[in-house]
Amino acid sequence: MQSLPKEFTMRRPLSPLVLSLLLAFGAGPVLAANTAAADAPAAKRDLRATYTKYEYRIPMRDGVKLFTVVYVPKDASRSYPFLMQRTPYSAGVHAEGELRYGVDWMPAAIGPSREFEDAGYIFVKQDVRGRFMSEGKWQEMTPHASAKRAAGEGVESQDMHDTVAWLLKHVPNNNGKVGIHGISYPGFYTAASIIDSHPAIKAASPQAPIADLYMGDDSYHGGAFMLAANFDFYAAFTEAQNPTPLPKTRAEFDYGTTDGYDFFLRHRTLSNIAASMSAEQRALFMPNIEHDTYDSFWQSRAIAPHLKNVKAAVLTVGGWFDAEDPQGPFSIYGAIEKQNPGIVNSLVMGPWVHGGWARGEGARLGHVRFDSKTSEYFRKELQFPFFEQHLKGVKPQQAIAEVTAFETGSNAWRRHSAWPPVQAKPRTLYFGADGKLTWQQPATSNATFDEYVADPAKPVPFIGYPATGVPQEYMVSDQRFAATRPDVLVYQSEVLEEDVTIAGPVTPKLFVSTTGTDADWVVKLIDVYPAAYPAAAQEREGSDVPAPALALGGYQQLVRGNPLRGKFRNSYEKPEAFVPGKVEALSFPIGDVNHTFRRGHRIMVQVQSSWFPLVDLNPQTFTHIPKAKPEDFKKATQRVYRAPETASGVQVLVLPAN
Repeated sequence: MQSLPKEFTMRRPLSPLVLSLLLAFGAGPVLAANTAAADAPAAKRDLRATYTKYEYRIPMRDGVKLFTVVYVPKDASRSYPFLMQRTPYSAGVHAEGELRYGVDWMPAAIGPSREFEDAGYIFVKQDVRGRFMSEGKWQEMTPHASAKRAAGEGVESQDMHDTVAWLLKHVPNNNGKVGIHGISYPGFYTAASIIDSHPAIKAASPQAPIADLYMGDDSYHGGAFMLAANFDFYAAFTEAQNPTPLPKTRAEFDYGTTDGYDFFLRHRTLSNIAASMSAEQRALFMPNIEHDTYDSFWQSRAIAPHLKNVKAAVLTVGGWFDAEDPQGPFSIYGAIEKQNPGIVNSLVMGPWVHGGWARGEGARLGHVRFDSKTSEYFRKELQFPFFEQHLKGVKPQQAIAEVTAFETGSNAWRRHSAWPPVQAKPRTLYFGADGKLTWQQPATSNATFDEYVADPAKPVPFIGYPATGVPQEYMVSDQRFAATRPDVLVYQSEVLEEDVTIAGPVTPKLFVSTTGTDADWVVKLIDVYPAAYPAAAQEREGSDVPAPALALGGYQQLVRGNPLRGKFRNSYEKPEAFVPGKVEALSFPIGDVNHTFRRGHRIMVQVQSSWFPLVDLNPQTFTHIPKAKPEDFKKATQRVYRAPETASGVQVLVLPAN
């Protein structure tokens, strides 16, 4: 066996904090969910017997050195492909003095799942520029094309190219093939790293990738700032001088209460909320709120337009209930499909929270069950065969489909040739009188509408119980707490006589007016369970505390919801004030779904003007919200119209019945 260069084989202790810390970031928006499957408990598995850990500082073309950890199989009788992850959350150097058994030690898992470790790969993990032990200057969502770059700033695809070239030359017993993977921010780095990709990169899997922080991922949805998640995340994710090891503990923000709704409402304005943070915490948080339009700051960081000359096979992965990056997988998959004809490009969407496929069984979320171990299925039947095929030439038992999507409600995996499915046809659910929701456009000619008073001092909460951060199960949570409020409009279908399956984007098309000069319009698509439905006693996702037994009769399960900040109804770059009382047309996507409303259920739509503190408060006066003052926040009367010429509803794509 060829020996590794001695100057690159320094060792440092590695702490068990890595997995617990990454899991702790689960409520944060740009989370590193590089957690291995929970099927390999640390106490029962010691990888030191089969892998040797090395640490390198790999030079880039501009002289910056990136800290890289490599785990090499001890068995030198055959060659192995590289499987790599690039991360801003530490490649594995921890604070000094953390030795297990008195020696340097391995983490409990080093691959995406145990199958990879057993099959044999050279695992690589790298700190990206400016993070932890790597040199250089870190940038939020590194711009791919920039006229000016400060000293130490780089291009992710170039750093990946230089890293691959170095690994191929210096790490023995490799087979000349490289795979790359990562979840959330590492998912972004995966996508950004395969632009003009090195020919040795044969497979890439961007998972829950951030594609554009403003357009539907972590920072903004429909022009509205995702307050609770970003505040919680940036309280812990801060800049640091490098080199620096991963700290022993995560920096937790002290809310002084268990009720985030109360905390944020007391502070109310974004300036007051930001003032509650330390200067270190504000450094990365502030650009997110200061750039509240789709300006060059965000546009330069959107990766999808640059996903060209991709040579690798790509498997993009996302979760239907991903609160952090729900849009990224669709944007990445669509851009690669459009700009790289002829390559293998597949999409997997499962019933998961952010990174939920990487750990656990994936059999349920909150009180909602999926009837199978969906995460285990993905790891064993999709992810592992994908890399085995493209890095080792192992033909899978069943070819991976262009699109593999879990259909919630019916709880079945479906295979499609495209997304959205070509057989799905647009239909509109119209708002009717007396809160009815029908497929028929209203026939009356009266100028009818429904109205409510939206008060920023009493916003509609996004969950029905106290919590800080963003509980992962909120995306399937019971909406009955909101349906009874006077500032929430509720439209409901008759009991369904047959299953209705929708697959694709959900697009509210509303006619509205307001007595203010700005307003948020939050639309939620909901599955209403029959009145007679069995109770469910189970643990909340991510918690060891069992949820109380809940009678699911009448349960209003959120299927998809999102806001539109009204001033962006025509452009996210140039906001426009509402003229009080003037009827305006709105059309905006609130995300994709693949859900069957079962026979005996009902379809519900709720409309409201706040979703707090998931979304920041709209003052309902046309103003620069980051600088809004308490006196700028005003009550307003909101109207939603449902006459034939102003028929409001929600457009969905419906699959034909079998």
